[in-house]
Amino acid sequence: MQNSRKKMIKFSSEWFFDLENKIRKMHADSDAQSFDEIKENLSHPKKFNSTEFADMCAYVILAGGFSQKTAKKIHAKICDCLHTNGANVDNLLALFNNKNKINAITKIWNNKDVLCSAYYALHDFDDKIKFLESLPHIGKITANHLARNLGENVVKYDIWIQRLGLDFARQNQSSKCKVQSANIDNSKLSPEIKKACDEMFAHLHFETGLPIGYIDVVLWKGAQLGLIKL
Repeated sequence: MQNSRKKMIKFSSEWFFDLENKIRKMHADSDAQSFDEIKENLSHPKKFNSTEFADMCAYVILAGGFSQKTAKKIHAKICDCLHTNGANVDNLLALFNNKNKINAITKIWNNKDVLCSAYYALHDFDDKIKFLESLPHIGKITANHLARNLGENVVKYDIWIQRLGLDFARQNQSSKCKVQSANIDNSKLSPEIKKACDEMFAHLHFETGLPIGYIDVVLWKGAQLGLIKL
């Protein structure tokens, strides 16, 4: 068994499912939702209510710059306060002293009914992403993260995924992407890196039959946990 593991080809279906299994055994199979919830929601998207929509916005706003474990703890406290006392800025700042993020969360919470309705009134994917990008403290990469949590089969091109895309392009001789590590930028996604990532996701979707949004979260978690060597 040990020898067969050593012979696994990186980015093969066997490699991916082994990675997924390792993460599950570590009980680390989650983002804002569990792996199974993410997979189900991407396969059969549901319509979230305005409170759920605001909660998901709050999570991606809080997640930036924190480990997932820390973000989930802060998010639970913030949501409990919002659900109990509403968007009381002073109460929220006492829990998490970041004015920019708290102000963004309260703006979304106070307008959650209008924002949620406006999002679901859109049917074009690009229009949905642009709408999410327009929300307070949500940029392009964060918008993709939020869209995926809302059930859109999209990936979050964060720093881990960009590094994996570069690794895939370098290993895949058929790739036409000519990318360098200097192209990796977590604030601005280069077209070359995006193409490399998209080739990687298309390959793994073909290998596994899984939604690319789910593949994304497994790869991201595997890289974050150090299970993928880059």
